[in-house]
Amino acid sequence: MTYPGFDHPGCPLAIEIRRVYFQWKVRYMAVTSQDSPRTDMRLKFYLTPNKQLVPYTYPHHLTGAFHSLAGWNGVHDKISCYSIGWLRGRGSKSASDGLHFPNGAEWSISIHDRNLAERVRQNAEQLPHIAFGMRIYRVEEQPTPAFGSIYRFEVGSPVLVRSSVEEDSTRKHLTFRDPEADAYLTETLRKKLQVAGYSGAHLHTLMGFDRSYSRAKTKVVEIKGIRFKGNLCPVIVAGTPEAVQFAWEVGAGHLTGSGFGFLH
Repeated sequence: MTYPGFDHPGCPLAIEIRRVYFQWKVRYMAVTSQDSPRTDMRLKFYLTPNKQLVPYTYPHHLTGAFHSLAGWNGVHDKISCYSIGWLRGRGSKSASDGLHFPNGAEWSISIHDRNLAERVRQNAEQLPHIAFGMRIYRVEEQPTPAFGSIYRFEVGSPVLVRSSVEEDSTRKHLTFRDPEADAYLTETLRKKLQVAGYSGAHLHTLMGFDRSYSRAKTKVVEIKGIRFKGNLCPVIVAGTPEAVQFAWEVGAGHLTGSGFGFLH
């Protein structure tokens, strides 16, 4: 079986993935689901048509809606073991200053903590208003697919990758063209795995951009007046099957709790 991007010379993860993956396969095949604290849930919300124009800077409104549904329990102050998608709607229309969803929209979020996910689901019935006159009228739980040990994910929102803090207290926004971006993607995913209670083989998981994708590009997203440069480029994840599923739930890169790096 082949995996897109893994043998492409522009993918710096290729050699490392082959080396680590086959070492892992020999040493860690005994890892069972008992070693994997899986509790995650992906929820899909069906929303009514908007009554007010949806500005292109809308993602932070979805973040606020999620925090309201979560009950403001402090989850937004911690590393995000959840990811918030963008609005998707058939027949959506673009205007110079925003979007219209005349047929309504779909909005998906993924949460590792099932107790939190259940609370969000229950609160959606009591607090159905999201933003711009859009309301939740149906909620579906989506089962987590079995992806295997290596999978190429499409992105539902730009992937944000930031470097370590520089001497001037700034952080560089990395793109798919920067080879070091993969190291930051991997580091962020491993930190989330640790926070979620994973250990051992799961922490050998790797994540990187698929640089064989010819239509990769960057996209600038503005959140509350701050501009972030994200990446519209698929990502490849290699590791234990549980860790690959976890990546699908928590997203790729930084600020997944603010609408970046949602995976399909």
